[in-house]
Amino acid sequence: MAKARTATVFFCQNCGYESAKWMGQCPACKQWNTLVEEKVSVTGSGMGGSAKITPAKDRPKPVAISTIDMKEEDRVSTGLAELDRVLGGGIMAGSLTLVGGDPGIGKSTLLLQVCRNLVNAGHKVLYISGEESLKQIKLRANRIGEFKDTMLLLCETNLELVEDAIKQAQPEVVIIDSIQTMYQESVSSAPGSVSQVREATNIFLQLAKGMGISIFIVGHVTKEGTVAGPRVLEHMVDTVLYFEGDRHASYRILRGVKNRFGSTNEIGVFEMRKDGLVEVANPSEFMLNGKPEGASGSVVVCSVEGTRPILIEIQALVCRTNFGIPRRQTTGTDFNRVNLLMAVLEKRLGIQIGDCDAYVNIAGGMKINEPAIDLGIIMAIVSSYKNRPIDEKTIVFGEVGLSGEVRAVSQAQQRVQEARKLGYETVIMPKVSAEGLENIKGIKIIGVSGIGEAIDII
Repeated sequence: MAKARTATVFFCQNCGYESAKWMGQCPACKQWNTLVEEKVSVTGSGMGGSAKITPAKDRPKPVAISTIDMKEEDRVSTGLAELDRVLGGGIMAGSLTLVGGDPGIGKSTLLLQVCRNLVNAGHKVLYISGEESLKQIKLRANRIGEFKDTMLLLCETNLELVEDAIKQAQPEVVIIDSIQTMYQESVSSAPGSVSQVREATNIFLQLAKGMGISIFIVGHVTKEGTVAGPRVLEHMVDTVLYFEGDRHASYRILRGVKNRFGSTNEIGVFEMRKDGLVEVANPSEFMLNGKPEGASGSVVVCSVEGTRPILIEIQALVCRTNFGIPRRQTTGTDFNRVNLLMAVLEKRLGIQIGDCDAYVNIAGGMKINEPAIDLGIIMAIVSSYKNRPIDEKTIVFGEVGLSGEVRAVSQAQQRVQEARKLGYETVIMPKVSAEGLENIKGIKIIGVSGIGEAIDII
């Protein structure tokens, strides 16, 4: 057997590209400063070494797609309706799910609550932690409630031992907290490195598909908000969930950015309390809680996240600048999009706000980049500039083009129905989308074709 030796290899953290030397730009994904150095073990035999050949009787054979028996989706409820919504109806058997989020945001708390609900429903769960001791996990679990004996705990970071424990315990659901702490002894690099994360994810993927168990992987995030490690990690898993929110606030938003078994960009809203996370059944009402009455620069818009329409408040503050260059700042929406909409206002309506400071905020901590909130941003800016409040019972939505036209948006009927359900009386929306919605009773629909018509309503 050839003796193993150590070699230096550079991996791209974004796409997983491998190079023998460092480069400033990855030639595969064209990203800058993403290559990191790793020590890997290679054998002297190289590609010419002996290969393991699978016996002919064990080799998989291609089958016709028409012969595959399709039964009803085998899903298990998490006991949290908001999480089930994001997952597409529950936990799919044999799925691999990645949960990312800032430190202290509540990832482990959420998964512990899922574990408690699953064991109470008669399922066997294995919680594997590489960051906490058994007593520390128990201490956190006591705040959530009582757990049955089908909830198993293991503190281990060695992948071979973890794999053996999963095969021996035969659980239905496995929690890995976290992927960055797992290591394979045969890979000569530190835990959390590109090689280790990729190897660990590959092993858990084989376990999930081979044994039909559902595995949740907790992933740390970088300062840019993406999961630490190679981008290939997100490609390998079935579902990617991000836990968002301010650690100093009570709300948390769980967003699905990838889902092979359901809709993407679906969100679930939770409130953090001392006994754990509590679902928010009506996010629209929760987001609008505390909205000021009769204040200029405040407007309610309807955005669609996945399949769910949500009413949110957009706040704008426009005032004369005391500096040579006006200051622009946005929170919760795209900075460049707001600058574009302000340029449209100046060019098409002649509203001179080029020498004004402008601040735009999405209340409630939501992050919305949907074009349907364009009209709401423009009306909030004009309302603050002219110091004219918008009617409290009015909501707005519509995409704005560079010519100042208000363009159609998707799911207009669902947005109107959500507004009516929460007691709003007037909807300002694109004229094209308003066609055919006049029969909806209990709410007045105003269709506009340009931003000038919408501003005249203020």
